[in-house]
Order: sequence, then C-alpha cells, then structure tokens
Amino acid sequence: MAKKKAKKAAKKAVKKATKKSRPGVTKKAAPKKAAKKATKKAVKKATKKAAPKKAVKKAVKKAVKKVAKKSRPGVTKKAAKKASANKPVAKPEPKQNILNVYLTFNGNCEEAFNMYRSVFGGNFAMVSRFKEMPPQEGQPALPEHLANMLMHISLPISKETMLMGSDADEALGSPAITAGNNFSISISAIDEKEADRLYAALSDGGNAVMPMAMQFWGSYFGMLVDRFGINWMISAGRM
Repeated sequence: MAKKKAKKAAKKAVKKATKKSRPGVTKKAAPKKAAKKATKKAVKKATKKAAPKKAVKKAVKKAVKKVAKKSRPGVTKKAAKKASANKPVAKPEPKQNILNVYLTFNGNCEEAFNMYRSVFGGNFAMVSRFKEMPPQEGQPALPEHLANMLMHISLPISKETMLMGSDADEALGSPAITAGNNFSISISAIDEKEADRLYAALSDGGNAVMPMAMQFWGSYFGMLVDRFGINWMISAGRM
C-alpha cells in the first residue's frame, strides 16, 4: 500500500517538476536530474506518511530498552528484580524505657553540674529554678533562699544517657540530704500506661512519695522509694 502511494506521488511530482523546470517543453525533454530529485523527495514524503504506527511504537520501545541497558551495564531485568526482592527491609526499632541517674543536692546543684559539664563537655539541655514554679494552691509561699536554687537541670552524656539533678530542701517537704539518699534512678517510660505499671510494681511494699500525675512542666511524673530503700523517679513525656 505504501509503495503504490509512493509511486503515484512520484509520478505527480515528476510531472510538476518537468513543467516548472522547462515550461513549454514536453515530458520527454525534461532534464533527468530534476526528475530524479523530485522522485526521491516524493518517495521519502509518501513513505513517511504511510509509515504504520506499530512500526513507530516498536522502534521507540527498542530505543528505550537500549538506553536502559546502557545505563545499567551487565544488569539484566531479571537480576535487578531479584536484587530488589533480596534487599532487607529495615524494621523500626521498638520503643524502650530509658534509665538515667538523678542526683539531689543540698543547695549546690548548679556548682556540681558546672563541674560535670567541664568533665563531659556539651551543653545543658534544660535549666529551671524554683522561682519559675507557679504558686501552689493551699501551699505556703516559696522561701526566698530557694528562689535561685535549681528545680531541674539536665546534661546529655550520649544519645540516650542524661545526667540530671536538682536542689532539695526541707521547706519543700524533702528529707534531709545525706550521702546514700542523694540520688534516684530516673525512668523515662514509653507512655503513661507503662509509667503507671512501673510505678505500681516498684512502689509495692515501698513508699509512694508522689503518685503519678500530670505536672505543670508538661510531664506525667511520680516519685517513690521501693522496699529496698532505692529512690525512683518515673515520667512519661517531657522530663
């Protein structure tokens, strides 16, 4: 079909070229070069128009395949699929409770932590003083000597380890600080449900110093002394 169309178009082009090149001259006398040139042009045009869509699609697919093969030499489609299937999928690590040490001081917490920072380096993650504490309903006003003492301070030691501390005073209901009772084990629980479970289990047979409750600094927090005399602080959320 394409060839017939090309021949027909060629004849037409020859006739036209002959007339233009030498007006008034017969078809036989037309120069051979003009006829040949017109024929080639007409055949090319007709073939281009008559080119089937399937052939074009096939050529495009072949070219794409060739380019893909060059971009990944030596890797077949089958091998690439197999490699993708064998690639291990990274599983998210399950959340875990984090244990840290919490130190209690008799008014010199800031001095001690400045020394610890000089040893371990880094910067304090948080520093808050008792004067930042909002007034407590039914509680006496905060004594002046406590205003600038540290209510909480934390110094990151590693990605998961934090050294934390605060000052304590009998005016706040804290027992007198003596060597041996001046530290607590702090647990950052994965959620409030886990914090409640830990608190109930550890305080069994011990002393529930501060039951678990939401605190003004935004943490679900509680303190206890277990039956072996060890101090514990449990929190969920911001510490």
